[in-house]
Amino acid sequence: MANGGENAIDVEQLYSRYAPMVLRRCRRLLQNEELAVDAMQDVFVRLLASRDRLHGRYPSSLLFRMATNVCLNIIRAQKSHRTESGEDILSRIACCNEQETKTLSGIILDRLFRREKPSTREMAVLHFVDGMTYREVARETNLSVSGVRKRLRDFRARALKAQEG
Repeated sequence: MANGGENAIDVEQLYSRYAPMVLRRCRRLLQNEELAVDAMQDVFVRLLASRDRLHGRYPSSLLFRMATNVCLNIIRAQKSHRTESGEDILSRIACCNEQETKTLSGIILDRLFRREKPSTREMAVLHFVDGMTYREVARETNLSVSGVRKRLRDFRARALKAQEG
């Protein structure tokens, strides 16, 4: 839904009001302050670039979703361009059990989500990681509560089946 130039979103006003919320979301997903700040800025740069095409009816939902997508893209990029310095290797050796668990978890999650829609992954993060209710997830993803419940139930069943197999 295009707004046209005169009804464009006021990015400065949204930044003043919602930047802390977006930063919290980025911190939670990235668990790195510097990356979180960069991601937050990227969200508002993207908003600025698209402000004439967007409507401002649900700005918190829009910004929450944009922050999630930006962070997931950063996480994907890190996985595909991972390089390790000497300190990173030493750190991995020092806390081997924790790192092995994280690595194994990452492999399992990649396998689980490989055939899923990106929106299913987003819903799973919102519900299982962030602890949002089905209603909150539905609001953030613009789906019905029953649709979210069904998608997550089906995803959980596929995940359990994969775990058994």
